[in-house]
Amino acid sequence: MRVILAEDSTLLREGLVRLLVEEGYEVPAAVGDGEALLAAVAEHRPDIVVADVRMPPAHTDEGLRAALEIRRRWPGTGVLVLSQYVEKRYATELMSGDVDGVGYLLKDRVAQVTDFLDALDRVGAGGAVFDPEVVRQLLARTTHTDLLARLTPRERDVLDRMAEGCTNASIAERLGVSQSAVEKHVNAIFDKLGLLHVTGYSRRVLAVLRYLGS
Repeated sequence: MRVILAEDSTLLREGLVRLLVEEGYEVPAAVGDGEALLAAVAEHRPDIVVADVRMPPAHTDEGLRAALEIRRRWPGTGVLVLSQYVEKRYATELMSGDVDGVGYLLKDRVAQVTDFLDALDRVGAGGAVFDPEVVRQLLARTTHTDLLARLTPRERDVLDRMAEGCTNASIAERLGVSQSAVEKHVNAIFDKLGLLHVTGYSRRVLAVLRYLGS
C-alpha cells in the first residue's frame, strides 16, 4: 500500500515514515503542509493519505481542508486524519458525504501502534474508522442532541462501536453480549435516531454520520 504522510512535526513525521516502511508500506512522500500534500498526491497518486489537521502556515485546519480537496479531486484515495483536535466544521463535512475510505483518529487516543496500522489498513481497503470521541463531539454540536438522549447507556456503547466500524459480531465480543442482543440495540438506535435501516458496517457509519451533518 502506498501512503503519503502530512505532518508538520519533523520528529513525528520521520517516526511514522520509519514505522510504515518497516511494516512493509511504501511511502513515496512525507510533507509538512497542506499545499505540499496536494502536490505530492497529484504526483504520486497514493492509495491513502495520513494527514494532521493543523499545519503551516496558520496551524488551524490546513490539513483537513487539504483532505477534503483530495476527496474531491481523487475520490478513490483513502484519507486518514490523525490529529490532537476535532475541527468540527470541516470534520462534519468530511464525515457527511461518502465515508468509504475515510478515517478520523485522535492521536492521544491511539493506544497501540497495531491500532493505528489496523485503522490504516481498514481505510485503505475502503472502510471507515472514526474515534468515538470525534463522533461524540460532533453529536454535541447538532440540533438533534435530544434524540441521542433517548438512547440507553448500552445503546450508546453500541453506537460508539458502530462509529469505529465494528460489525455486530465484533461489538458483541467487545461488550460481552450476544450478537442478537447487539442487533436489537442497533435496530433501536436507528429507530430512535430516525435512521433508515441499512446493512454493512460502513453503511451504518455513513447513516449515522449523515445524520450528524443534517
